[in-house]
Amino acid sequence: MLKLYGSLFSRASIIKWYLEELNVPYEFVNLDMKAGEHLKPDFLAINPIGKVPAIVDGELKLWESGAILLYLAQKYSQVSSSLETQATFYQWVLFANSTLATGIFIETNREKEMPRLLGPLNDIFSQQPFLLGDQFTVADVAVGSILSYIPIMLKLDLSNYPAVLNYMHNISLRPAFQNTIGARSN
Repeated sequence: MLKLYGSLFSRASIIKWYLEELNVPYEFVNLDMKAGEHLKPDFLAINPIGKVPAIVDGELKLWESGAILLYLAQKYSQVSSSLETQATFYQWVLFANSTLATGIFIETNREKEMPRLLGPLNDIFSQQPFLLGDQFTVADVAVGSILSYIPIMLKLDLSNYPAVLNYMHNISLRPAFQNTIGARSN
């Protein structure tokens, strides 16, 4: 069985969300970060950087939430074999983990980057329910998780982006979301 390593308030909840969307059984290994369990030799053998999340799936040891999401999407046939389609998924997952996250969560970037990032997302969600059209994908887990952390962690006013707010509301109704990221805001 796939093992997911993380802590209760870490990006492991993003991976949990996607695993539950896929109905993939997994064991969650909760590391006590305050006690330094992520820096012990057993975990460093999985991720020598000592950060979570990380997974062990058979012989595979993989870390970085974006890499894990893309691996799961490919393993469970959520991504087309078309190189062009795969590149689109990579684009959105990398955008979420780098551009969107740093634009929103690094305070010095926020004033300049938030309108630049959320404006185009608002336009997309004004025209379609999910990033890539009518179907929920790994791209929505990556981008949706970052957006969903905004009210949990920052309490920013997003009223200028009504379609983004609607998107966030709609994904928050998904049972897999409610069991994972949604549980953090309760």
